[in-house]
Amino acid sequence: MRAMTLTATCGLTAALMIPMLAGGAGAADVPLVLTSARVTVEGTSNVHEWTASTTAVLITEVDIAAGEGDLLQAALQPGALRAFDLTIPARGLTSPKEGIDKNMHKALKVEEHPHITFRLRAFEPAGANYQATGMLTIAGVEREVVLNLEVQPKAGAIVVTGTTGLVMTDYGIKPPSAMLGMVKAGPKVTIRLELTMAAS
Repeated sequence: MRAMTLTATCGLTAALMIPMLAGGAGAADVPLVLTSARVTVEGTSNVHEWTASTTAVLITEVDIAAGEGDLLQAALQPGALRAFDLTIPARGLTSPKEGIDKNMHKALKVEEHPHITFRLRAFEPAGANYQATGMLTIAGVEREVVLNLEVQPKAGAIVVTGTTGLVMTDYGIKPPSAMLGMVKAGPKVTIRLELTMAAS
């Protein structure tokens, strides 16, 4: 089991989430929506650092036990958030650096596995903060992850920022290379989240 740590400035949520593709299909099916967000992947190579990001993430399922009062507050109660599924189109991750996208998408096997997904299994208080456990699937490989969250609701919404480290080879991903192998990416990457979530 690999621990993932997220630090939230004002918010709640569990890994790799963002807007519902501007209110696209499925938006009416879940009680929570992401109104703005960005997921950024930061990595290194033997030549330079690189980044890739996306603002296209879909909340595909949310199940919150019935409770009194505000829905977002209800979701923070022990055992209340029973399901929370996220999907990110892997091809949506793009980099401002020329030549990164093709090699990154090849490494992520986007043709065979077009989506990155997270399925929540448990969300519980952990001291003054929260802990989310779920299954993260990248390039067709599923691994359990644990996220340590700080939660602070703000003005009827939830704003979350955070970081976590992943090792690409844990998901069967060969670190991409370019220029006939002269440029080689390192296996470790950092995931940064910036997102806002509200009741639909």
